[in-house]
Amino acid sequence: MRLFAISDLHLASAPNQQALEDLPAYPEDWLIVAGDVAEKFDTLDWAFGLLTYKFAHVLWVPGNHELWAIPGREPPEPKGVQRYHRLVEIARRHGVTTPEDPFLRWPGQLPQDVGAAEHLILAPLFLLYDYSFRPAHVPLDEVVSWAEETHNVCSDELLLSPEPHDSRIAWCLERLKLADRRLSEEIPQEAASILINHWPFRHDLVRIPRVPRFTPWCGTTATRQWHVRHRAYAAISGHLHTRRTDVIDDTRFEEVSLGYPRQWDQGRGMASYLRRIL
Repeated sequence: MRLFAISDLHLASAPNQQALEDLPAYPEDWLIVAGDVAEKFDTLDWAFGLLTYKFAHVLWVPGNHELWAIPGREPPEPKGVQRYHRLVEIARRHGVTTPEDPFLRWPGQLPQDVGAAEHLILAPLFLLYDYSFRPAHVPLDEVVSWAEETHNVCSDELLLSPEPHDSRIAWCLERLKLADRRLSEEIPQEAASILINHWPFRHDLVRIPRVPRFTPWCGTTATRQWHVRHRAYAAISGHLHTRRTDVIDDTRFEEVSLGYPRQWDQGRGMASYLRRIL
């Protein structure tokens, strides 16, 4: 029994859809999907159906693309919190574990390097971002215009509504408080955790030289030490489309994006981009 992870499937692209269809079955293994599966509800529904057929269990957290409400669609799409709850409903219909569900205890064998932990808790999170991944000299109220100078403004500014919250910052703060409390209360002291979020947990893990001013939409400094605070064996994220593994304080930080068709080798197939976590 193994635990794999992948993110940023971006199934609006036909080659990525085909790659998912061609993905072999892993009937004994679990899969983490760390967001940005698709923008449309029906595509997300199709993907969950296929993934839960191929894997024994699937855990999912939303990315910004799932939260986009595209203008002009009829009937008008739900936005903000209402949209997020609709996404959770779709996932639950397929038995997919979401950030709104109880954390799961890993039922498989523990890795030798887990230390004294008696078991591992898998914790899907939905945290958003608060623009704190910006240079110190850039004021918050100027961050969008600063990014616009190099055409690095995230489409979230147009498509990701925070309603009924006043801002994405306010929504992020609410999600942070909820997640931090749950992690503190629901992970026993004898357990280690695997933290799962679409956005990276630390600013120093964001390395995107082609879009250097995109960083404000990449996370929050509030989670910088969560891997220590919540005894993380691993921290899984996507969003950056920069696949890599970093180790900080003995915690593995795994960026597990697939990305757009031009960003991965289609000849290798999607299976080769599944990151083995356990």
